[in-house]
Amino acid sequence: MTAVDERGVAEFFERFEPPDGLKVELLRGEIVMMASPDLVHNLIVLLTERQIPLERWYPLQTQDVDIVDEASEPVPDLVVVERDVLPGSGRLIPCSLITMVVEVVSKTSVQRDYEIKRSIYAAGKVPVYLIVDPIMAQCVLLTRPVGKGEDADYQRQQITKFGAPLPVEDLGLELDTTEFGTFTNVKPHRYP
Repeated sequence: MTAVDERGVAEFFERFEPPDGLKVELLRGEIVMMASPDLVHNLIVLLTERQIPLERWYPLQTQDVDIVDEASEPVPDLVVVERDVLPGSGRLIPCSLITMVVEVVSKTSVQRDYEIKRSIYAAGKVPVYLIVDPIMAQCVLLTRPVGKGEDADYQRQQITKFGAPLPVEDLGLELDTTEFGTFTNVKPHRYP
């Protein structure tokens, strides 16, 4: 896709009003629509959000993220921002202000969460990307972003099974994963 095409898609995306109940994201110039999340998904987001100490951090749901030099405006399940750097208003939070994004894998988002968004968040230099996967009952913590564009990635990957504590050094906390639920009757995948 050319820069003109990407600009046109981004401008269209700004004005686009999705139907009720759909989550819409712009990922590398492609508009992606998803149905409302499953209860398991929502409970994982809630349980994760409640473990983020509000004295220092704001955990925000459904917050649009501006990825510099990308035709992407992802909407992570959770965005964690230091209280002192949060702007006063705006639909988009610049990726440079974000400490961590969390994506909870759904039955239809596996490839997007593990590949496309991994590269997008790394390209935006988001320090921590946490993938919570109720299909495989695991968390994948990605840190140390490097590279640009589609070649961007994280240098460090740590896999933690549900039930084990998950240290998140950049936030100075340890997430309790014991209550994270799983999807039943879903075929396992090959990621990470």
